Amino acid sequence: MITNCHASRRLSAISILALSFFAAGLASSQAQTQLPPLPEAIKAAGVLKVGVRCDQPPYGFKDETGKFAGVETEMALQIGTWAFGSPDKVELTCVTAENRIPQLAGKKVDLLIATLGVTPERARVVDFSKPYRWGGSDMLVPKDSPIKKLDDVAGKTVIMLKGSTQAKWFEDNMPKLESLRLNTASDALQSLKQGRGDAYTHDAATLIVVAAKDPSLRLVGEAFAVSDAAAGVRKNEPEWLAYVDAAFDRMKAEGLYAKWVEKWVPADIRPFYTDAFQKPKPTAR
Repeated sequence: MITNCHASRRLSAISILALSFFAAGLASSQAQTQLPPLPEAIKAAGVLKVGVRCDQPPYGFKDETGKFAGVETEMALQIGTWAFGSPDKVELTCVTAENRIPQLAGKKVDLLIATLGVTPERARVVDFSKPYRWGGSDMLVPKDSPIKKLDDVAGKTVIMLKGSTQAKWFEDNMPKLESLRLNTASDALQSLKQGRGDAYTHDAATLIVVAAKDPSLRLVGEAFAVSDAAAGVRKNEPEWLAYVDAAFDRMKAEGLYAKWVEKWVPADIRPFYTDAFQKPKPTAR
């Protein structure tokens, strides 16, 4: 027979053991998500200035009310919340493929989370964070277009954005291609629909959204120019780069990427975006 005293001792031991496991788990979690000190220059400013895309759903765009939206916008707001305790301390600026690096270099923004692919050319002028996803490229064409694969655009006019990964890829791989280079995705899409070009090339992530909404267009479906996507900071800011890297690690550890993909990406096209954050980068041309 177990006495009340013995039972009490056993319960106490179990409680102590449970508390020990809880404390250990809590300490491990805190260690995993702890961020380094915020750099003094950022702290003194009292606000975080981030360049994001405003024309590339689901990563960065403006919704029907004109508010900033998208997965990368959420990332920017989250860093500001961890840094200053509120997303209201984040000042978002729309950037384009062409002006985003000049905006960073000119100190108009402190950070780029703007569909920025990692390339050797860009690495000479900015420092990249750890990659947080990969991004591939594709082409959008009219539904009845004879273009079925990448090589079919030889001798045709391809619409692309100035300063984009796709523009550089075509320069290197199809230098004789006719190109129409524009500033924004909305201008490029309008030009395609007006027949000013035979195809529109851009990040596959953006084109998938467009094709899903417009039955008059289709994707070619041959991936190329696949690269890692990362945040960009100015050269020689190691403390700030370390903070951004740690913030991205924390986002992954806390499952925030999956949460934001679910929030901003329709279920029928969500697998592509989930893979981009969770699976290794695929090989492509």
